[in-house]
This record gives sequence, structure tokens and C-alpha cells, in this order.
Amino acid sequence: MKGIEVKSLFSEYDNIEELPESDRLLINRAKESVKNAYAPYSHFYVGAAVLLENGEIVLGNNQENASYPLGLCAERVAIFAAASNNPGIKITAIAVTAHSKDFNINKPVAPCGACRQAISEYEHLHKNAIRIIMMGESGKVLVSESIKHFLPLQFTADDLNSK
Repeated sequence: MKGIEVKSLFSEYDNIEELPESDRLLINRAKESVKNAYAPYSHFYVGAAVLLENGEIVLGNNQENASYPLGLCAERVAIFAAASNNPGIKITAIAVTAHSKDFNINKPVAPCGACRQAISEYEHLHKNAIRIIMMGESGKVLVSESIKHFLPLQFTADDLNSK
């Protein structure tokens, strides 16, 4: 086995113009959110935009801290803000993008492991897949229809209730 066949798990687009209009809107909102990221240490500015079932879009961006573990990723900022301010409303999609002062990010930016687990929690909670749209500053765009493609063996609330 040489590895995971990426094309079977993700839809790949050569650029943002190839995306459906709703995905383009969401990734553009994530790009707007990058401008508010606080990344004085890594200079890796990440923005996320969460689409709720009711059509509302909630933004988030990474927030770093001199004590590195205390920072928070854009995806979790957006997801937690969405859940906190819109309890019970399903998340249908999340777009993630990034910018750096130091180099061009020309490949899709994927959620880290902690963010993947957070997305998994909300897929499980609402029993619906969350579409994940990922891109860098330029280049290809990857889209996944569910976090299950990232975490095939998920740890969920069901694992805490196994009798």
C-alpha cells in the first residue's frame, strides 16, 4: 500500500473560479477573515468561514499567544463562535485559507488534528456531514464532503457510552 488515494476522497479544482458559487463565497469570506488573524510569531495567517444551515456565515481566524499552546486555530474559533451564538443550528460547510508574509502558500491548507476532532464533534452532534473547502493563497482547491475522509476512525460521544 503506497498511501491514500487523494482523488477518491477529495474533489480537486485547479482554481477558485471552478468552484460552485456558494463555495466561492465561503472561501472569499475566509480570505476576508485572514486579515484579522493575530499571528505575530508564525506569520502564518489563517482564516475560516463557517456556513450554517440557516445561511448565516460565521468567521474565525487564528489567534496566537507567546505561550504557543494557548493559541487557537481559525477553524475552531469559527466553529465555536457559530455553535455558541447559534445553538442547535447545523454547520453545513467550512472554508479554510491562509496567507504568509514570508512565502506564498500555493497549496490547500488543511485543518490540524485538533480542528479535525472539533469538526467531527459537530458532524456527530447534528448527524450531518460538514463540507470542507481548503485552499492557500493561490493554486488548487480541495473539497471534502465530510471530516470522515480525514478521520476514518473517529472518537465520538458514542465511544463514551459503550456498554
